[in-house]
Amino acid sequence: MIQRISAQGTVDDYRRAYGLSGKFSSERVYHWAHGVAWKDSTAMYHYYIDTPAGRRYIVGNADDGTQTVYATEQERDSVIGRRPRPAYKPQFGRQQKPHWMEVDEEDRPWPVLSPDGKTEAYIEEYNVVLHDVGKPYTVKRILSQDGSPGDYYSNRILWSPDSRYIMVCRRQPVPKRYVHYVESSPNDRLQPILHKQEYAKPGDRLPQRTPIIIDTHTGCKVEADMTVCDNQYELNYFRWQPDSREVTMLYNRRGHKLLSILAMDAATGRIRTVVEERSETFVNYNRYFRHDYRDGSKMIWMSERDNWNHLYLYDIAKGSVIRQITRGEWCVREVVRVDEQAGQIYFTASGVNKGEDPYLVRYYRIGTDGRGMTCLTPAEGNHRAQFSSDFRYMIDTYSMVDRPPVTELRTTDGRLVRTLETADITAITAEGWKAPEVFTAKGRDGKTDIWGIIRRPTNFDPSRTYPVIEYIYAGPGSAYTPKDFISYDWNMTALAELGFIVVQMDGMGTSWRGKKFEDVCYKNLKDAGFPDRRLWIEAAARRYPYMDTTRVGIFGASAGGQESTTAVLLHGDFYKAAYSSCGCHDNRMDKIWWNEQWMGWPVDSSYVECSNVYNAHRLKRALMLVVGELDDNVDPSSTYQVVDALIRANKDFELVVLPGVGHTMGERYGEHKRFDFFVKNLLGVVPPAWPELEMLLPDDK
Repeated sequence: MIQRISAQGTVDDYRRAYGLSGKFSSERVYHWAHGVAWKDSTAMYHYYIDTPAGRRYIVGNADDGTQTVYATEQERDSVIGRRPRPAYKPQFGRQQKPHWMEVDEEDRPWPVLSPDGKTEAYIEEYNVVLHDVGKPYTVKRILSQDGSPGDYYSNRILWSPDSRYIMVCRRQPVPKRYVHYVESSPNDRLQPILHKQEYAKPGDRLPQRTPIIIDTHTGCKVEADMTVCDNQYELNYFRWQPDSREVTMLYNRRGHKLLSILAMDAATGRIRTVVEERSETFVNYNRYFRHDYRDGSKMIWMSERDNWNHLYLYDIAKGSVIRQITRGEWCVREVVRVDEQAGQIYFTASGVNKGEDPYLVRYYRIGTDGRGMTCLTPAEGNHRAQFSSDFRYMIDTYSMVDRPPVTELRTTDGRLVRTLETADITAITAEGWKAPEVFTAKGRDGKTDIWGIIRRPTNFDPSRTYPVIEYIYAGPGSAYTPKDFISYDWNMTALAELGFIVVQMDGMGTSWRGKKFEDVCYKNLKDAGFPDRRLWIEAAARRYPYMDTTRVGIFGASAGGQESTTAVLLHGDFYKAAYSSCGCHDNRMDKIWWNEQWMGWPVDSSYVECSNVYNAHRLKRALMLVVGELDDNVDPSSTYQVVDALIRANKDFELVVLPGVGHTMGERYGEHKRFDFFVKNLLGVVPPAWPELEMLLPDDK
């Protein structure tokens, strides 16, 4: 008989929840190899483990099989020749560093030396200048005259291998957008500080480049036909062919429906297409991989053109496919190495083995002729390997969410040399640790398996009922449900301990299940896989009746912050409470690259329809919004505009603003607020008073 759970959300429950991070610490998983690395170009490897007697540092030699254990990091470092870390020196004042969203204007002059070492090229007064090495800089040769402040020559000059030509772009800059943040409570002064940050958003104008090749012997200049590479989102990755006859480049047209490799003739300026990727939705340019053969004859290219992420061999001169190297209903994840001499490619892939979790990553080798595909890591699990510099050996650590890590030394032909470590979870299981359950259910099409995990509290009692809370990050861009062993999941473990079943899954719109699976997100980020998520939770509840689908909550940060709010705005019949931190609630307010990738360009009504600001009036469920006032990833105004819309619609909600905090799930304070929010709204009890819990809270954030 199932009974509704009672007496949850008590001080004792909070005490257990806050105590689990220590009890389930990875340091209490003994013989788990961490920090695996190879020493330089040798067969020497090293890593560290935790043991009941303390941390130990291991140094081994793959050639002779020796292995030595050291008690201190200093002993280990002396053996492998690592220099001691410099003593910590406090830094005074604020350190100004370039922000990752700042765009280089390519206008700072510096000399670029020709391969033969005889000539330097640089930019002066917006134009290209040559200088013979060894002569005074007053002796120079001006190669161009048409550069201007609004159309200047870039400092990214690329010499041809024969030192005759230079390839350079004329760059047309655009006005920059900035966002501003008020740091209300700085810790080094009393008065608030206004911060200004470069931040391009969807629809903003972008700089354009005009490729130009100049013959330094004759001064002859050829310019690309811009109709071939117009409306650039990016034009980059310029490379000379070894024979100095062409420059290849990557062209990404705005809107991401066309991605191509172009080749520009050094003598004529004519541009031809080597590789072309087109899509009715988007080309996932962030998966760009290209390997040019040293002789310039061939190229290995990664593409989703047949719905699955695979490798293709191209003839560069002909601009045609020689062969598809990998094929099948599975995805290449990453190319580790291309051995041109041996004609071998080392790569990772998922989904090759039918009948197991399609997200598990293994390592493979295949010939560039598409033959002899061999798995180098045969054990079932999610694999992460480190290769020796000569690629004779690999150290592979594999695990699953319900299987502790094993670390093996293998040769790169897949032969097991020895098992280095097998993780021991006895200490954490003695404290009540239980693995999450991997669960699958059919998605909205009734055919596709949706994979996720279920976490239960340590005092789980199947005779009682539990509210369900979903942790969401639906991207797009990857898959997000854990596949590796995790002793303590900061997003889920403690929350479950308060009396919840906590789940996570990857619905349609995420990656690594084929392009069509991910295309669901196109111009439709509000979908976020919710039809699949609801079906998954309902299927789990049918198997486990103690999961109460009348009390389902959801939480997330960043894209997950947007998605969790969307859940209660558009799916409030199912999701009854949402905690949303630092959400990109309106995709017009967020950074350009992430949002135009999935929502397209130009900005249209789909952006409005997916906006939580536009849909705020639909709120009928409990909602807690959290924002860091210094969030430099998602503009904090994205959250404030939802707040404004909710106030205008006279909606009840909670808002937590974290002074001095950036992009976050909420840190320690936000975690406590999240615990209380779900205890109150899903368990229906009053959370413990905060003074009762002061001794339980961790000291760090």
